[in-house]
Amino acid sequence: MTPNSDPTVQPVPASVVRKVDEADATLHNPKRAVLSLGSNLGNRLEALQSAVDALADTPGLRVKAISPVYETEPWGVDPGTQPSYFNVVVVVKTTLPPGSLLERGHAIEEALERVRDERWSPRPIDVDIVAYQDVISDDPELTLPHPRAHERAFVLVPWHDIDPSAEVPGRGSVDALLASLGREGVTPRPDLELSLPA
Repeated sequence: MTPNSDPTVQPVPASVVRKVDEADATLHNPKRAVLSLGSNLGNRLEALQSAVDALADTPGLRVKAISPVYETEPWGVDPGTQPSYFNVVVVVKTTLPPGSLLERGHAIEEALERVRDERWSPRPIDVDIVAYQDVISDDPELTLPHPRAHERAFVLVPWHDIDPSAEVPGRGSVDALLASLGREGVTPRPDLELSLPA
């Protein structure tokens, strides 16, 4: 919900925010991870919300922030050959190690009927781990940070929205990367919104 869309909504008291943050103490030594979600098949907004809800239902994981929704052209294919994407970035705190977080992302994709048949194919949902704490790893199963995150405006623009001081480990600040890359092709969709699970 946008801040001014409902006049009955009051600011969340600082005491409540503190309680929410203290509740994270139930996660022992949580790590911060950034995920990119995208959909260009079926009900795209519903697919993104389902993925966010599934992340929130994951034991050992708390969804902390969801970016605004953006619409983008598909990456790596001829223009007009696929529907456009809806993209968001989600910040989570989690006790899951990177490999388990990746497995959870794949399970969510499978539950939402993504078929991994060919690269750049249209998909109902795409769940990518962009960064996990400050980890830098060239493990072929899960390269961290995501090997192309620093050159994808559809990742950097929404990430910058929810964390303007964010860094792509080993690549520099999101702000600087975005300044050199630009925002072309990443269209804000203020008419669309995802809700943060309670």
